[in-house]
Amino acid sequence: MSLDEFPTVDDVLESHADEVAPLRRPVMLVALEGWFDAASAATGALERVLDARDCVTVASIDPDPFYDFTQQRPEAYIDEDGERQIRWPHNDVVVARGDDGTRDLVILSGVEPHTYWQTYVGSVIRCARELHCGALVTIGANFDTVPHTRSPIVTGSTTNSALAGKLRLSRPQYQGPTGVAGVLQQRLDRDRIAPVSLRVGVPHYLSSSEHPKSSAALLRHLESVLGVPTNHAALYEEIQHWAEMHDAAIEDDEETLEYVRTLEREYDRRNDTVIPSADDLGDAFERFLREQDDHD
Repeated sequence: MSLDEFPTVDDVLESHADEVAPLRRPVMLVALEGWFDAASAATGALERVLDARDCVTVASIDPDPFYDFTQQRPEAYIDEDGERQIRWPHNDVVVARGDDGTRDLVILSGVEPHTYWQTYVGSVIRCARELHCGALVTIGANFDTVPHTRSPIVTGSTTNSALAGKLRLSRPQYQGPTGVAGVLQQRLDRDRIAPVSLRVGVPHYLSSSEHPKSSAALLRHLESVLGVPTNHAALYEEIQHWAEMHDAAIEDDEETLEYVRTLEREYDRRNDTVIPSADDLGDAFERFLREQDDHD
């Protein structure tokens, strides 16, 4: 392929999905570094899922056409044999099987591309189709006016009207600049793959630090909705560590302390208006997927 040609899915996707044994009720999870990954909460959550399961890479998306490497620079490192290697932005599709009889997951924890979004999105959708995923869930995190002293709120939406009704999720109302996740959600509905977006708020005044509490909130919802273990308990020590650091960072700043108190009052007022409980969502999601299977 010459540099002036538009890359196709066949050009960039290396897939071995046809070599994979049949999966158990698979759902695909996608989180991408970049626009929709505040404090790395979304990609960090999926890395925990991968750590807790037996995983095998079944497809890879070639990074070359998608990135401006002056912005998303490769990393040099020394491998276990003492050899110098280059680590490129990775977009590997991984099958994560559970050894407890729960559903299998197809996971892409990658890097949002700079260019050729349609080809990138087409590659993700082809993987979902080849692996017979009943739905695709994008996982995201955005900076929000939420206090670090409360449990982060997870909200959800879908562009699929039937799924929105069954799960009591909202239809997307946002208008403005979007990321690859937004393009992917629109394409999924058009291509008849059930789309769900789960996102968590991260305290915006902590923008330079990690916030594992937001990753744990995403994992708890995924665990209940999908009926799979997610290893969120392993984040306990990190949550405690960062909570102490966040408290210490603002304890002598009366203006920030008052601002946090204001956020706490607003959080407590609106907390009753978020999406249904994760358990209710899980039951509704299972019913929807069974109906999809019956229809197919």
